[in-house]
Amino acid sequence: MSETEYGPDATARFLPGYPAFVNEIVGTLAVHSQYVLHGNLRDEFLLEPLGREARFQEFLPLLWEATRQRGYECLIRFDPVDGITVYPDEERAAQAARTLLGHRAVGRRPALDRLRAHLANVVGAPPQPPLEGEHGARTTAAGTVGTGTEQDAAAQLAPPRPKPFAPPVRAAFVIEYAARLTRVPGQLDQAERDFFLYCHKLALTARAFSVHGHADRLYNPVFYLVEGERDLPAWLTAGTERIRTIAVGTPTLGERTKRARMLVPQLPAPASPTPDVLAKAEQEFAKRTDGMTVRSMTEIARLSKDRGITADHVADAVRIYKLGVDDNPWRQDAVHEQILEGQKTIEDRVIGQDRAVRKTLDILKRAALGLSGAQATSTATRPRGVLFFAGPTGVGKTELAKQVAQLLFGDTDSYLRFDMSEFAAEHAADRLIGAPPGYVGFEAGGELTGAVRRNPFQVVLFDEIEKAHPLVLDKFLQILEDGRLTDGQGVTTYFSECVLVFTSNLGISTLNPKTNERTYLVQPGEDYDVVEKKVREAVQDHFTTQLGRPELLNRLGDNIVVFNFINADVAGRICELQLGNIVDAVERELEISLEFTEGTRRKLIGQCTEDLANGGRGIGNRLESLLINPLARQLFDENAPRGSRVEVTAVTPELEVRIAPGGDR
Repeated sequence: MSETEYGPDATARFLPGYPAFVNEIVGTLAVHSQYVLHGNLRDEFLLEPLGREARFQEFLPLLWEATRQRGYECLIRFDPVDGITVYPDEERAAQAARTLLGHRAVGRRPALDRLRAHLANVVGAPPQPPLEGEHGARTTAAGTVGTGTEQDAAAQLAPPRPKPFAPPVRAAFVIEYAARLTRVPGQLDQAERDFFLYCHKLALTARAFSVHGHADRLYNPVFYLVEGERDLPAWLTAGTERIRTIAVGTPTLGERTKRARMLVPQLPAPASPTPDVLAKAEQEFAKRTDGMTVRSMTEIARLSKDRGITADHVADAVRIYKLGVDDNPWRQDAVHEQILEGQKTIEDRVIGQDRAVRKTLDILKRAALGLSGAQATSTATRPRGVLFFAGPTGVGKTELAKQVAQLLFGDTDSYLRFDMSEFAAEHAADRLIGAPPGYVGFEAGGELTGAVRRNPFQVVLFDEIEKAHPLVLDKFLQILEDGRLTDGQGVTTYFSECVLVFTSNLGISTLNPKTNERTYLVQPGEDYDVVEKKVREAVQDHFTTQLGRPELLNRLGDNIVVFNFINADVAGRICELQLGNIVDAVERELEISLEFTEGTRRKLIGQCTEDLANGGRGIGNRLESLLINPLARQLFDENAPRGSRVEVTAVTPELEVRIAPGGDR
């Protein structure tokens, strides 16, 4: 290091090539006596000083290099585990610390009252008055002295309270894990309250001073290092101009790209290590680590070397590091084959929605190839696929979501459903990501974040999204844009391998809040293009005008899939399918053969498909009313034996059946 850069004449107020938060500190040491630093403090930071090679450095050495250039002789560091230490580990720094704290302070772990004394010595505050014990006795370090009138007389003879003094050396006091000084966050005991109250007063009474060789009047500052901005008592920083709060963010794309350039050459070489291949690997590494730390990138490189993952497949190393899952279902040939064969399978289960099924499969093909949102600059962290199913009730929206899960991941256990009518309250977002620290339910975590961490490859269904509270919708905005959520415990969950499905009944009807009368905007039998247009307009109006969330609609893009009303022919096929399910259930549960006369079957289907407004769900409700309930009553009352043959001969006005022993025709 050169004398001009670090010499005693240096009075740099701006350090080229240093992180912004460091320059914010260095440039305000003359006006702020304390700093609360929060966020990404445990990371490494890009340092590009003039005339020197770029490198990444940890926080404490970086803070030291910056403050040293303004004449500071050491950083006195305290944490609840190691006690008081000095940085750097040099005799000159140790001597400066001993000058301020005394010869026995370094290496000890002081209690809060003693820590207050150390802060006073570093900042330049007057000694604290002695505490009063029981019966008015003064408590000092030597013990209890004097009571009553004796104490009053001593007070009259005592000299006036000393004024603040200028410390003999410049130093900064760094309190690490400052939020851990309290036993219960948000509930301070007496000693903790007294400590932070003293720190608050210390910030207001401290004075800037100059030292020999440096004309600048600066504070000996106190730095609190915390994870979150609100980890310290709110009253400590609220409205206190002497205390500056500074956020330390995650690395930018440019910083991650520079780190990737350093790390990619260390990874196992690809089969064709051309400059273009390596440059592409660097870009992929930087994009895939959006929102992650530089330290995480270093760990990913280590994992890549351990697993033998070559530089051109660095995305796999990032995925394994984030999700903890080595196997990637999206890369399996089975997914490709299942999607190709899926159209016929899905159309057999979701009847009469050919255009909706076709568009859904197109979106899934795009997701399987990793091309979702390929037009954007960075898509690596976004969900694999997003679907917004809109249309009438009972036409197969939820069933199609289940079939998508079966199609992609082989079983319906990879299907996670949230009924958004349960998330209509303002505080409901806590159920998804977990309650904040200090609130009931904090230990349980979030329902959504926990489930996705347990199984990162899922179809996540948010049913009837229009019923969710707007604050809940803000969480979806973050998922759609960044592909991740940080829960109440500070753990990040990644949705980059999920398919998100939203369902909605918007555009089908409106409800008059005064008369409670429902008006249908579209009717069964209308042309699909008409239904699609009206539904899309209603969805757009809901998000832009009613909710004021046009950005959420923009994130959904063209992934809105509109379902049509079912027609009479489709209704008949659905009713036949549901009748088959009833026959199978009776055979499976009761070992009874259920049959229908031809006329009865035709009449039953006709009665169940008279009203198509409620779709397949309405057909099922009619079947339950006309067939299942009266059939169950008769079979129960007559105690039909297993192996019987039951023939339904009439449905209305009363269900009529013939029960015969098994094998009797």
